[in-house]
Amino acid sequence: MSITQEPSSRTARPIEAREMGRSVVRRDGRAKVTGTATYAAEHAQDALHAVVVQSTIAKGRVTSVDATQTLAQPGVVEVLDHTSAPRLDKTDDRELAVLQDDRVGFRGQVVAVVLAESLEVAREGAALVEVSYDTQQHHVEFTPEAATDAPEKVNAGYPTDTDVGDLDAAMAEATVTVEQTYSTPYHHNNPMEPHATIALWDEGADRPLVLHDSTQGVHPVAKTLAPLFGLEQAQVQVLAPYVGGGFGSKGLPHCHEVVAALAAKAVPGRSVKLVLTRQQLFALAGYRTATVSRMRLGADRDGRISAVGHEVLEQTSAIKEFAEQTATISRMMYAGEHRRTSHRLARLDVAVPSWMRAPGELPGAHALEVAMDELAVAAGVDPVALRELNDPPRSPEDDQPWNDRRLVDCLHRGAERFGWASRIDAPRSTLDGDWWVGTGVASATYPTYVMPGNQARVVALEGGRYRVEVGAVDIGTGAWTVLAQVAADALGCPVASVDVEIASTDLPAATVAGGSAGTSSWGGAIAAAVEQLREDHGEHPSPGAESTAGGEADPRQQEHAMHSFGAVFAEARVHRWTGEIRVPRMLGVYSVGRIINPVLARSQFLGAMTMGLGAALFEESVRDPRFGHVVTQDLASYHVASHADVHDLQVEWLDESDTLATPMGSRGIGEIGIVGTSAAVANATFHATGVRVRSLPLTADRFLAAPAELPGR
Repeated sequence: MSITQEPSSRTARPIEAREMGRSVVRRDGRAKVTGTATYAAEHAQDALHAVVVQSTIAKGRVTSVDATQTLAQPGVVEVLDHTSAPRLDKTDDRELAVLQDDRVGFRGQVVAVVLAESLEVAREGAALVEVSYDTQQHHVEFTPEAATDAPEKVNAGYPTDTDVGDLDAAMAEATVTVEQTYSTPYHHNNPMEPHATIALWDEGADRPLVLHDSTQGVHPVAKTLAPLFGLEQAQVQVLAPYVGGGFGSKGLPHCHEVVAALAAKAVPGRSVKLVLTRQQLFALAGYRTATVSRMRLGADRDGRISAVGHEVLEQTSAIKEFAEQTATISRMMYAGEHRRTSHRLARLDVAVPSWMRAPGELPGAHALEVAMDELAVAAGVDPVALRELNDPPRSPEDDQPWNDRRLVDCLHRGAERFGWASRIDAPRSTLDGDWWVGTGVASATYPTYVMPGNQARVVALEGGRYRVEVGAVDIGTGAWTVLAQVAADALGCPVASVDVEIASTDLPAATVAGGSAGTSSWGGAIAAAVEQLREDHGEHPSPGAESTAGGEADPRQQEHAMHSFGAVFAEARVHRWTGEIRVPRMLGVYSVGRIINPVLARSQFLGAMTMGLGAALFEESVRDPRFGHVVTQDLASYHVASHADVHDLQVEWLDESDTLATPMGSRGIGEIGIVGTSAAVANATFHATGVRVRSLPLTADRFLAAPAELPGR
């Protein structure tokens, strides 16, 4: 018997930690290491294989698609292009309105799709499709001069520009100033599992469209695709039980999900499998835009900051706007009564940028934290002491109190652990054989998000067990495990007594696994559902009793500046003759509320720090200036940090609980580890060599080509 109640929405009370804080073994671990975890592309063995044909021009129109040779190949079932693909009900989003008209907005855009009985036949068939174009003039090179358009908002809904006080006057009056430009290149997410979708269309079913998708959010995919196909959201089923990473690239639906659904609609009753190749990810699955940050810092002779200016120039696509929130970190990180920030875009005929781990915070923190290091050198102040001196008691952005700002504690603990006190202040002072040795520091921060619209269901089972259902997605971060720990403590039972079901739109609505908001948002909903179960059915609910509730953020959050903080310390060694860089040790110390599962949290921090190390030393997507497409289209040419590059990497966190943020006392941890890491490495290379490199990545040639900057020598 099932005893149900109508869903409610509430702010849950704080949860006492019993299972939270323990290193519970991850529940999906055995399935993953034994190969029994079923990822998106592994569900339908009899599916037709879809391979896309991509445009070879940057802008223009398709004049013809000749699939004669393709259709003559045994095993080819169908070729779809803009003249034959099923029609969408909505085409206002040009990234998703694929195969709906003859317009080409960037090189690599999908202009046709081949369906065949095998992947090999589909690939051969796609190579045989002949596409003719009417080419138009295009603009694909990102230059600062081209970035003149102001977006209405930047990502996450932040204002485009802010202006408080009189920045120009404060800079003119400042005793010590820094005015420099810092740049970061294009980055691509490159999850280990490529983007993959299996689609099945059945017009007569209650849910005509079923997708097995590699996504960071099943409900967001259904919500996005349903109106495109004239369906209600409940008519689209999306499942994603196992996802092999995303780093933001699977946070928003992209065109391949639409292509798979269109193809399935063209062959009703047959599943269609579309797996993007590694090369295709560089055009079709989003990326981090290149940024140019013009920083201005003004301070008195002791290093006390009065002026902060951060002007950002970056790029978007002409067919769809995405504005990275790069300057937002400079609005709240340090004291200074005069501050101005802005974002300007160059609209280019290139692929559409999107989320990538810590969008905005990574490039923004790199510019700000390297500028802070330059200010420390110019003022003759220790870099740790400078950050402590400018630690604001209230948020400079809106004068609200902090939820729990413990940046100084992170800096102090990190300095002690790292041996900062023995550091020689002057750059280019330590030579070990042929290696210049230096150390650097940078601060880290990330907003605390709790997303609205999450619900969870708790069902009482036999023998004191419970089942918890929420449409969350585990992208490898450990959601299967930590949500069981949250539920166990809310229910007051052992974690072994809790079953968790996630990753399906059949389950209560859940927001995306992104913005370091997943556990906070889903866990709050679980806590609310447990409270609802107690109210509906008492302390000892009968088997079959269930309740559904939505979690709401604590309303007091609107009266506080909600952020997490951290400090990153790095040692760098730069070869005096070759410019080679090694980072033998790095330490991150973080204030992120309660850690729900230490072993999983440590992996998250180390993974993010490693990603930041890759951004510092290697990662750079290179575009062909003729057509705007990326030519570094694999992991042989797009370099990431490997095992040989990661040496003594340490992480720790402060012992704390922030129940203003969540009932669990936790805050998000997935992204803060990448913030500031590249700046700490860059600052360490300056301290080692006296050469200030203001562009990422920190390649060897830049240290050999530039003269050392040695104050006082």
